[in-house]
Amino acid sequence: MALTKNEKQNIIERFKLHEGDTGSPEVQVAILTAEIERLSEHLKDHKKDNHSRRGLLQKVGKRRRLLQYLQESEPERHKIFSKKIKI
Repeated sequence: MALTKNEKQNIIERFKLHEGDTGSPEVQVAILTAEIERLSEHLKDHKKDNHSRRGLLQKVGKRRRLLQYLQESEPERHKIFSKKIKI
């Protein structure tokens, strides 16, 4: 269920702010969004998988906190990023 190395690299390349950027809020949110989508698909088939459900909820919470941080610190960057990632 985890993202492959290539998938993660593609996401980083698409959302990085500068060369070598892997930890900016934008990159972290993009990776979390891909993981959330994958876990959501998994849970549609495996409704009783509560361990994965807990992981999904943790990822959603972390993404929400990162987006809130980005909104508070740099609202313009947040607006541009939200349109780019479509959430």
